[in-house]
Amino acid sequence: MNKEEKKALFGFLAIYIISTIFLLSIILYIYYTNEIKSLKNSCSMELYNSSMQIKSGIVDKYMKNEKFNPSKLENIDVKYALFDKDKNIVFSYLDEEFNIDFSKKSFSNLKYNYFITTINEDEIGIKYIVMESCQEYNNIKNLKYIIFIVLFLSIIFIAFVGYLLSLILLKPIKKRVLDMDKFIKDSAHELNTPITVLLSSVSMLKSGKNSDKMMKYILSSSKQISQIYNDIQFATFNEFKNNHIVEFDLKDLLIESIDFFADIAILKNIEITQSLSSCIVKMDRTKAQRVVNNIISNAIKYSKKESKINIFLQNSILIVEDFGIGIKEEDVKEIFERYKRGENSEGGFGIGLDIVKSISQEYGLTLNLESKKDVGSKFFVDFSNVCK
Repeated sequence: MNKEEKKALFGFLAIYIISTIFLLSIILYIYYTNEIKSLKNSCSMELYNSSMQIKSGIVDKYMKNEKFNPSKLENIDVKYALFDKDKNIVFSYLDEEFNIDFSKKSFSNLKYNYFITTINEDEIGIKYIVMESCQEYNNIKNLKYIIFIVLFLSIIFIAFVGYLLSLILLKPIKKRVLDMDKFIKDSAHELNTPITVLLSSVSMLKSGKNSDKMMKYILSSSKQISQIYNDIQFATFNEFKNNHIVEFDLKDLLIESIDFFADIAILKNIEITQSLSSCIVKMDRTKAQRVVNNIISNAIKYSKKESKINIFLQNSILIVEDFGIGIKEEDVKEIFERYKRGENSEGGFGIGLDIVKSISQEYGLTLNLESKKDVGSKFFVDFSNVCK
């Protein structure tokens, strides 16, 4: 991973993690505040119910002329104390001893909540019931602990998911950059051969040696460069958007292309044979030419020297057969993908057959390939869908 990729990765992760944690924090804060209100209400209700229970027990014992014996409540978080009318302690097992403000019905400190109930019977020796509870404090403490754990685990999960997402997002970009880098290198390599032949031929022509042969080489190299340029321009700038639908005879277009490539095939002493029938089609002529030119060009590139290429047009089906290096069975399905090529040593830079596939899909042309390693390849293009 280079510096720019790391920068993009960390930038994405930072924005994703910070924004997600911020949203999660808001949700947890809202949940926390609602839970606090609920816990406070629950604690108040618990203190009130417990005080009523004790008050009822005291009054009941008084009515029966029995002595009230204080006992602990079922809820261990709730404790109480009993005071007489002079606010002296009758009984207490409160956790804290401090000056109680009997003028307030309820109050609290950092840890405890208090609730005071009075008994309006002068004959009863108990006047005040002071309830004490640390339930709210403990529940809030547990709530904070749970929220902290949830937030911590969420941050780890969010960071992990963000990292995976960033890798997934960067993967096609990285592949695209690598493909473009490879494409540029292969394009330079592909252009190197015709340019070298062109310069050598011009040099030989200046010296007056084999002028006819040198002119053929110059013409062949110029056409190769033109074909490469047309493919790059078509794939990069046209993007298959422009359409000029016309009627034309596919046979005439094939004859033009065969004549064009005959001068290129001469460099490898390849013979091009043809058997063509008339086939009137209705489509963009430039795109049809790109399909035909790229298939023939591909056949020349991957044909062996002094071999043969057969071109047939019968019943609206174009067949281009070569006897070259062929394609491995596992590579046949991928050969029409952009930047996919045959053997590296044989040239090409992987956009020609991608153009063929894209145009075929646009016009509904059926595209097939039969190939055998070290035997040759046979391309089929069915133009029935656009045949007049």
